[in-house]
Amino acid sequence: MTKRFWQIGIWIAGLTILWLVAREMPLGAVVQTLAALRGWQVGLLALLNGLVLLTLNGRWWLLLRGLGYDLPFGSLLGHRLAAFGVSYFTPGPQFGGEPVQVLLVERQHGVSRSAAVAAVSLDKTVELLLNFGFLAVGALLVWQSGLFGTALAGETAVWLLLLLLPPALYLWLIWRGRQPVSRLLSWLKLDRLATAVSHSEAQMNSLCQQNPGALLAAIGISGLSWALMIVEFSLMVSFLGVSLTLGQLIALLTAARVAFLLPLPGGLGTLEASQVWALGLMGFNPAAGLSLSLLIRLRDVALGLLGLWWGSQRLRVAWLRP
Repeated sequence: MTKRFWQIGIWIAGLTILWLVAREMPLGAVVQTLAALRGWQVGLLALLNGLVLLTLNGRWWLLLRGLGYDLPFGSLLGHRLAAFGVSYFTPGPQFGGEPVQVLLVERQHGVSRSAAVAAVSLDKTVELLLNFGFLAVGALLVWQSGLFGTALAGETAVWLLLLLLPPALYLWLIWRGRQPVSRLLSWLKLDRLATAVSHSEAQMNSLCQQNPGALLAAIGISGLSWALMIVEFSLMVSFLGVSLTLGQLIALLTAARVAFLLPLPGGLGTLEASQVWALGLMGFNPAAGLSLSLLIRLRDVALGLLGLWWGSQRLRVAWLRP
């Protein structure tokens, strides 16, 4: 019951923030701005987002292949969207869908649980490493430029650099053949859980030592996905009639990504507030920030709902099998 009240409270908080942001904006102008988008612009954005999804899915596919499982790329893409849907609509900083990824490849493709957990763990570790790396660099650039105020940006940069350390350290230890999480669990006397995690970390160790190219390729394709995300975001901004320098663009994207780290489902309210606030500080019409947020929101909600539909269909089929 307490958990349910907490979840309801989180949704109410997000909706309240969204209402506070939207009530100050000329909503008619926001709707007109979005309606003015041309068909070819929407198509180009959809194409770029599709490429982003393919690269993100490619990272997971490469890691599974490195572990000895050559699975259908298209099916994995559906599974990844299912995980995204769960993470997006779940309160928290974009986590929660990972068990869905494990469950789907285990039940749909016969991947052992230890290998499924190993692939998802490495996939998430690389994702966090690249995400926090970009955000730390972005915050440092903002700090130097003073776009959001030097004190605020400086504190953000420090926190993001600290967040960068755990995934970097974990990946380094796994590469060196260590099993940090299972050792910690053993120290805490959680022996059964430690044994299960140890099997997955052993597979990660094996991949790094016997097939390091798979991990390096996964890191490389993550860099490509970030490049595509920056291009997609840049086009979104320009199609909405806002002309930004590269530094301003990175600052705006950094604000958006930091908003998703807050414990609200899909950054509800915080995404909109971040874009309105950031563009206002840069001297642009804050209403453009709300237009940009809604464009991002429409894209992500559509993908999240598609993913939830895919996951529900696949899991239902798996449960009905004798």
